[in-house]
Amino acid sequence: MTKNSPRDIFPWLCLYLVSGVGNVACRKLIEHFGSPEEIFRGSVPELMEAGEIREGVARKITRKVFSIDPEQEMKRAEKIGANIIPFPDSSYPSLLREIHDPPVILYARGKPIPPRQEFVAVVGSRNATEYGKRTAQKIALGLAENGIGISSGLARGVDAAAHWGCLRGRGFTIAVLGTGIDIRYPRSNEKLFDRVLGQGAVISDFPMGTAPEPKNFPMRNRIISGVSRGIVVVEATRQSGSLITAGLALEQGRDVFAVPGSIDSFKSRGPHFLIKQGAKLVEHAEDILSEIGWPYALENHGEDENGEMPVPGLEPDEDRVFKCLGPYPMHIDEIIRSTGYAPGEISSILTRLELMGLAVQMPGMMFVKAQREE
Repeated sequence: MTKNSPRDIFPWLCLYLVSGVGNVACRKLIEHFGSPEEIFRGSVPELMEAGEIREGVARKITRKVFSIDPEQEMKRAEKIGANIIPFPDSSYPSLLREIHDPPVILYARGKPIPPRQEFVAVVGSRNATEYGKRTAQKIALGLAENGIGISSGLARGVDAAAHWGCLRGRGFTIAVLGTGIDIRYPRSNEKLFDRVLGQGAVISDFPMGTAPEPKNFPMRNRIISGVSRGIVVVEATRQSGSLITAGLALEQGRDVFAVPGSIDSFKSRGPHFLIKQGAKLVEHAEDILSEIGWPYALENHGEDENGEMPVPGLEPDEDRVFKCLGPYPMHIDEIIRSTGYAPGEISSILTRLELMGLAVQMPGMMFVKAQREE
């Protein structure tokens, strides 16, 4: 990733590291003073009036009292190859500038974000069902193959599936962290983290070393929607962070899409609520592309009539049982009835499919088709 000049970055980083100066206040100060350098030359009364900030915060600015040593922060970022992108920099995502509270700076690793790249956010449950993960990956794959990048939060479940789908479609994906740019979280996604660095960008507006605290994730959600033209919610409860992101997207004037699910699943309540509120119901990537007026071409990857990718190397009995499975849990007795195999045979076949990573056993002798990341 191309580095900015330390001379250009440093005043912005200093302003960012004054505790109590939020993004909205910072924007007001910049509009009044014109630059961080002039802000630090301002008087306490002028700073209070222009930024609508408390006297204590204004005095921190005049005295240059920072929460973290800016020089050390720059050294730590340089050590891991991270770029610090100030708000006015040409590499700062243009759509993100338009939101109410854009970050003063962004920390970024990986490849430069293409300035004309369009993004759609795909978000949902961390504890997603196989249906949710498969759907998120398919939608992200279809969007990526048609030139749309994917933004998400690098969390387990739907986020990870969306990133993998974009990577598989050779698209550009942005992972927005709720931690410092130097923190790999969750650990289970370390492989994905590295793949995103090689084919996209990892960004954060939190200082180096910031731990994954719960309060951080709703804050980072505004960036996921902010860099995107629209947002797709795949699986979510009514109280989930994904619905917070959808709300932020609406405030930012973004399109909101929702994928329907089973009426028996509590993870469908979030998307169904959004659909009732006017969100566009989508089932495939082309639904989104059509809605935003993006020209597209459907690609065939060798799927069968049910849209499933064939799995090479399966024995006939394994293939038959694999095709019987779906995204929703199926009891072993139902699998026996559908395939005609004896109970002992089915148990053996299902065990082999589990070992191959093609099936997942759920509680109560229920089985689902596994999500394949790559």
